[in-house]
Order: sequence, then C-alpha cells, then structure tokens
Amino acid sequence: MRHSKYMISLLLSVTVLLCGCGGGGTPSSTVMTSAVTETAENTTDTAKKGEMRDITVQELVAEMGTGWNLGNTFDALGGETAWGNPYTTKEMIDFVAGEGFDVIRIPTTWGEKMDESDKIPDEWMDRVQEVVDYAIDNGMYVILNSHHETSWIKPATDQLDSFMPKFEAMWTQIAENFRDYGDHLLFEGLNEPRIEGGKGEWTGGTKDGRAALNILNRTFVDTVRATGGNNEKRALLITTFAAAVADTTLKDLEIPDDDHIIVSLHAYTPYGFTYHPRTDWESYRFDEQVGANVDSLFDTIDNYFISKNIPVIITEYGSVSKNFPDSDERNDAEIVKWVNYYLNRAEKSGIPCIWWDNGSYYSGDEKFGILDRRKLQWYVPDLVKEIISVCK
Repeated sequence: MRHSKYMISLLLSVTVLLCGCGGGGTPSSTVMTSAVTETAENTTDTAKKGEMRDITVQELVAEMGTGWNLGNTFDALGGETAWGNPYTTKEMIDFVAGEGFDVIRIPTTWGEKMDESDKIPDEWMDRVQEVVDYAIDNGMYVILNSHHETSWIKPATDQLDSFMPKFEAMWTQIAENFRDYGDHLLFEGLNEPRIEGGKGEWTGGTKDGRAALNILNRTFVDTVRATGGNNEKRALLITTFAAAVADTTLKDLEIPDDDHIIVSLHAYTPYGFTYHPRTDWESYRFDEQVGANVDSLFDTIDNYFISKNIPVIITEYGSVSKNFPDSDERNDAEIVKWVNYYLNRAEKSGIPCIWWDNGSYYSGDEKFGILDRRKLQWYVPDLVKEIISVCK
C-alpha cells in the first residue's frame, strides 16, 4: 500500500508539471522535485508510524504469533554493547522477522541515561527509535519498555514521592516521541518491579509493595494517555510484582479502568528445568511433571485473567541450555520438547509468548541465547523451528 500511495502522489506531481498550474505558468523542475521529495518523506513517515485501528486489545493480541526479546542490549547498563552483544543492525531485525517472529520486545534502560533535569538524551532516544523502526518496517509488533530501573524505582508507598517525578518525566518523553506510531507499537511500563533483596522479592513482595505497584501502574497509564494522539488508545502493558505468576501478587493486582490494558507476565516454568540452580530438584529432561507444572501455570493465568477477558502476554519465557550432569551433552533436544508443550498450552489460552534471548549460548549460567547475532544463524535450529511451527 505504501508504494501505491507514493506512486499516486508522484503521478499527480508529473501531471501538474505537464499541464501547468494556476495562472497558466509552468512549474519549474525545482518545484516538482521539492514536492515529490516532501511527499516521499511524508509517506515514509506515515508508513513507519502505521495506523491506530479501531480494534480491541483482545483482537490485537490475537493477531500476534510468537516473539523474541532483544535482551541484554538497550537494557545493558553502560550502553548497547556493554554486556557483550553486538551493535543492533537492520539486517539482524530483518533476519528475525524473516524467520517468522512477528513480535519483538526491546528492553530499554532509560534512567541511567537521564540527566539532572530528567531529560533523556536525544541520541539515546534516536537510537532506540531507529531499531523500533527496523521492526515496524518489517510489520512486527514492538513492545518498548523500561528495564533495569530497580535501582531507583522502588515499589514501596513511603518511597514513591522520591522518584515519581522522574518516572513521569521518563514516560512522558517516551510517549511524546512515539505518539504518532500506530497500534503495532505497545508500551510496557515496568519490568519485574520489586525491592531488590526485599521480602518476597520474586514471589509477590509485601502488601505495601503490591499497593505501591498499583499506584505505579496507574501513573504509567495516566502519563501516557495525557500525551494525546495515538497514545490515547495505545495498548499498554502493566505487570505484577516482579512480573510473577503467584497468587500473592495476582490477587492484589488492580487493572486500571482503561479499555486498552494488557497484563505482562514472566514465566520460566518450571524453574528447576528452565534454569540451572544446581539443586537436587533441578531437572534436565522434559517429563510428565514438567508438563504438569506448565499446565498449572496456565490454569492460574486463565483463572485470574483469561476467564475475565483480560488479555495477557508472557513477555519473557525460555529455558537455558545446560549440560546433563557429568556429561558434555547439552539438553537442547529436551528444551525442544518443552517449548512444544509450553507454546501449545499457551496457544489454548490465547497468550503470545516472547523468548528471552540474552545473546548467551556458550558462556555463563543463563544460556538463553538462541540467535548468533554476529553470524545471523540459530544456535539450535530445531528449537526455533518448533517455536515458529507452533505459533504460525
């Protein structure tokens, strides 16, 4: 469609050139060139920004297939390449989209970049926008969030006043910068909000912490909506304490009175299989018990949200590649079985899932990497093939 609009504008310009314009004069080639250039630029901007359609968030989520996180990149403390991942190129995003991923989450840390007046540097905003555009140009859905902000965003009621102006300034600037983008761009207010080292950090926190988070979620929504334009109807993701799927945090989550809200959850389930905790309950193979844990996860989500027509996106899931005990063999084939079961169960609930790719496959304890970003090839092709086949 974008090409046809451009061609129509170009033909109109040429027609004006040949037929003359008001007063019988003949427009110069300079005038025509300027008109065509301006039209092309405006059309390009419109194509990038897309359309804000009159559809529900339930319909929007239903359009999504499967997703990939550009992890440990824009969220890396110190800058895009500070944690060992390469500079993000258009070719990289084109490759991911071309392989069948239609959702990309771009975790981004903003707070450490902001100056004393709470201004996000233009060069940082522009660079994030450049990569957002790579994805939008591929027709992908983009989830842009605030990540690794727990050093200053504290979900505690007695601390809210100390950082709320910065929080509001951050989301005001992000929202204003992307205000004209269409509904393929979603905002996610917080990533795993919690008190580091606090009580119940990963299992729901405290009642006060959950109350503070409800205020933060509401403030995020109000701040974005206040910027107007397409942000009045943009899909916004709120989350639970630490993004956890646990009764203690799910029951206290307040959904803002807004028609365009989605719940974001993280679910590396079961932990003993998906991580490498080095405990006697760690598991390496997919079996009935692992499957039962996955079923329990989605039954819980169904009960709290799906049954109430509240859409959910699992914005982080995945399983680390790890060696079997006393062996050089990786358990990648078992992960393929797990992801098949996990995504099929998610599909029954209508929940899109976004794989957490931190770029690491050969080193560290959290080998969630599935894409070799330098060579643009998959570390475990069978795993990606399974992800795409289930979600297409």
